Amino acid sequence: MKAKPKIALYWCSSCGGCEEAVIDLAEGLLDIARAVDIVFWPLARDARYERIEKLADGELAAAFINGAIRMDEHVHMARLLRRKSKAVLASGACAHLGGVVGLANFGRVRDLLQRAYREAPTVDNPSGRLPCQGNEQGAQGSGTAGLLDRVRTLDQVIDVDYYIPGCPPAPQNMAEAVGIVLEDPRPPKGHIFAEPKALCHSCPRRATKPEAIRVNRFYRLYEKTWDPDRCFLEQGLICAGPVTRGGCQAQCIEANMPCRGCYGPVSGMADQGAGLISLLAAIMDPADEAQLKQTVAAIPDPAGLYYRYSLAAATLQNRSGKL
Repeated sequence: MKAKPKIALYWCSSCGGCEEAVIDLAEGLLDIARAVDIVFWPLARDARYERIEKLADGELAAAFINGAIRMDEHVHMARLLRRKSKAVLASGACAHLGGVVGLANFGRVRDLLQRAYREAPTVDNPSGRLPCQGNEQGAQGSGTAGLLDRVRTLDQVIDVDYYIPGCPPAPQNMAEAVGIVLEDPRPPKGHIFAEPKALCHSCPRRATKPEAIRVNRFYRLYEKTWDPDRCFLEQGLICAGPVTRGGCQAQCIEANMPCRGCYGPVSGMADQGAGLISLLAAIMDPADEAQLKQTVAAIPDPAGLYYRYSLAAATLQNRSGKL
């Protein structure tokens, strides 16, 4: 009897939604379990690192790694799984582009720890102790309890074969990826399991998008009652659909929420944040300079909005430090 191909799943720095995307395969997960041997999955079964270390190089058919690279442990595991796997897939927005975790690159590690463990209003830490104390060397001698100097995408640490975008990935994209990487021939290296075109091409509201959009004020969602059938941008609500890859089944749009950009940039776009900036600048139509300032000021948390999922992969990322 032919042995089933072996796969591994690993979770770096993320919220766990990508692991839920696997569970959301529902009955399809049973089909996967029958087709492959899941030898390593810390979320769902006993996971011993030494079991991976004892595998021959390339013995795994595929490793699905989700989450951003935030700690030196993540670097170690990513490199180990890369060595043991024929194919590595960056699963989810955090592994793909850095995700929300990557917004930490706007600050220094010690400042982030200071805020999280000493200054946040919900923290009760009378001694002011930080997790790095008692392990002052940390990663790269940083004195930050194993935290790297900045958040990295998976492909900034190891060679990645394929990408499953999304926060979290849609179950159908996950199922497609699992099925295809176990077949021969496989997709070309660098393949992204989503659509290359912008979400607008498959948006259920595409028929209401005007030829030219003109906005003299942007609204936050709580500031107005919006039409659930009209294009969000046309109503002055910021939607990242024009600069975001489709393939998510427009789940946010179907839930009457604008696209957040979690599927990453459309094919050929190097920097999704820059693309969104360009989009918003192009549709602004203020009457004068004073109104222009008001329009720009109405954009909430601009840097966090533009680079909500892609700061770690951005052209202007913090490039200090090497692994």
